[in-house]
Amino acid sequence: MAAPADEGMWLPNDPPKKLLKDKYGFDLTDAWMTNAIRASVRFSNGGSGGFVSADGLVVTNHHIGADSIQKLSTREKNLYRDGYYARTRADELKCPDLELNVLEGIVDVTTRVNAAVTPDLTPAAAAAARRTVLSQIEKESFDKTGLRSDVVTLYQGGLYHLYTYKKYTDVRLVFAPEHAAAFFGGDTDNFEYPRYDLDVCFFRVYENGVPARTEHFFRWSPVGPTEGDLEFVTGHPGTTNRLETLAKLIHRRDFTLPYTLYRLRTMEAALDRYAERGPEERRQAATDRQRVANSRKAFDGQYDGLLDPQTLERKRLEEQKLTVQLGLAGPNLPLRPQDVRILPWQHVAEIQDRFAKFERDYDLLETGHAFSSELFTIARHLVRLADELPKSSGDRLREYRDSNLDSLKRTLFSPAPIYPGLERAKLSASLSFLAENLGGNNKVVGLMLHGKSPTGRANELVGGTKLADVAERKKLYDGGKKAIDASTDPMILLAKAIEPDARALRKRYEETVEEPERQAFAEIANARFKLLGRTVAPDATFTLRLAFGVVKGYAAEGEKLPYCTTFAGAFDLAEKQGNRDPYELPARWLGAKTDLDLSTPLNFVGTADTIGGNSGSPVLNRAGELVGINFDRNRHGLVRNFVYTEEQARHIAVHSKAVLEALRTIYKTPELVRELTGK
Repeated sequence: MAAPADEGMWLPNDPPKKLLKDKYGFDLTDAWMTNAIRASVRFSNGGSGGFVSADGLVVTNHHIGADSIQKLSTREKNLYRDGYYARTRADELKCPDLELNVLEGIVDVTTRVNAAVTPDLTPAAAAAARRTVLSQIEKESFDKTGLRSDVVTLYQGGLYHLYTYKKYTDVRLVFAPEHAAAFFGGDTDNFEYPRYDLDVCFFRVYENGVPARTEHFFRWSPVGPTEGDLEFVTGHPGTTNRLETLAKLIHRRDFTLPYTLYRLRTMEAALDRYAERGPEERRQAATDRQRVANSRKAFDGQYDGLLDPQTLERKRLEEQKLTVQLGLAGPNLPLRPQDVRILPWQHVAEIQDRFAKFERDYDLLETGHAFSSELFTIARHLVRLADELPKSSGDRLREYRDSNLDSLKRTLFSPAPIYPGLERAKLSASLSFLAENLGGNNKVVGLMLHGKSPTGRANELVGGTKLADVAERKKLYDGGKKAIDASTDPMILLAKAIEPDARALRKRYEETVEEPERQAFAEIANARFKLLGRTVAPDATFTLRLAFGVVKGYAAEGEKLPYCTTFAGAFDLAEKQGNRDPYELPARWLGAKTDLDLSTPLNFVGTADTIGGNSGSPVLNRAGELVGINFDRNRHGLVRNFVYTEEQARHIAVHSKAVLEALRTIYKTPELVRELTGK
């Protein structure tokens, strides 16, 4: 029998020990797993990383650190473009609003959650009961431990686990290469391979003003991986959809993804136009442009995957097999007619039909796609906080529960710069997007535009608001509902104007889509548990997971692609492209070429199961040493949101030996090399 594929983003409290032993002869010990858990780091802005020294040094991707690097940059000192290195601890730059989380513990609270949501409750009452019990569990945990406490939904409602995290909020930039080196090949090569990116940067966490002492960290491998090596990835994958039903995936194909791609292309064009105004505008828009372009390509790949009939046929056969095993269907009849009304798969299909009637309005008004603006986001939080904080934690909207308030306030009161020109460009584009979707005569569109064009309205809102001033935000927050009701700030007034429609859409979604869907998926999960136990990993939830695979090249378009690229390949490609953007190597690289060992591996690929959110994830060897930093997937891997494949799909990582070679030879950072290697 063929060995099972290396599929699975496994829970750290339930790792695949037997599978690893049977297939690779690897004994996953508790000590190995404990160090992997405590040395792995989650970035609040959506990425992963890992401790790599006992003094709180953290490695991640440049594109994960880019948000903070941009916020530390100025017109005169562009760290994003030119790079940065702190030669002393005193030179390490404090990030204005970055939070890092380290997992401390996991507790199964499924029984308590399910006991609070009884079968006799209406969907509205069930949603309220679930929200209350989740908030109670989190508050009790926070009061007892002082740790960040989040109840995480697994298997779309089959399990509930309480995750506790140690938070680090004093985070400082240590090293970042030039953007041109970190993102060599730019959007052209994004999700492609071969790649030649030094997509890394280093931060340090502090406690009480001094570097944190971190008992658990990954030792840096000076040699890195070679082809055929067993590899592990510890990180925080964002979202996968592998356990969703066929009906849910069809809904994504026909409704969710086309809308998403339309929105991203609209915003990408607006950001490109703004960046073309000049070098300062290009700097201001850089991280947004990269984020939006990356998302657009990722969703393009997902859409392409769902348009492949084989993807959906695989899901159909999987559901048919499961229903046959459960005795709900015969081998030649997917569903017996008398069972249709009780089957959770059919319930999910009915919910998709229901959601399709208002999904676009929900995304525009409640999710906020019509108001792409940091200033509007601040205004909405202030308006909602004034209404929510007087309530008990369990009765509030989930994002305003007690256990989340500290992290929310750190973002809300961040001193990071907000650029008025960029705000106008994004808000104007998103208001136009609102009108394009709902029509110029729509009452909500009229209310939002207030008798002006999208550009005119954006100019009025951004030009009139005072919310760029942190002191003004704090005044409104401290003043509560009285201050919000008295405010004449145009952005506050906009947030208040849309609030009744947005809240109504959210209530409709939670009671007619989210809660019924969660109950149906919980039934499916329990059916799967009966047949398969926990041999199938849950979908990704931006919580810590362990993936494994093999360092291995692949064949594409008739060409065999090697497992790794080298520095020599980067210089060859730059020369072939005339050293022009996005294939322009920085001056420091060109000056160091004769000193570099050009045969040093730069990037490598492997079969480990990764997804968005795994950016910055440590790649480890059997000894638990760090051998790479994950930064991307190839285009063949974009379908992994829905199905795992290892024939051509690969994750892409920076080789640990490449980082040392660059730090020693190009960037001349002996202090950092010594901290990583002890030499």
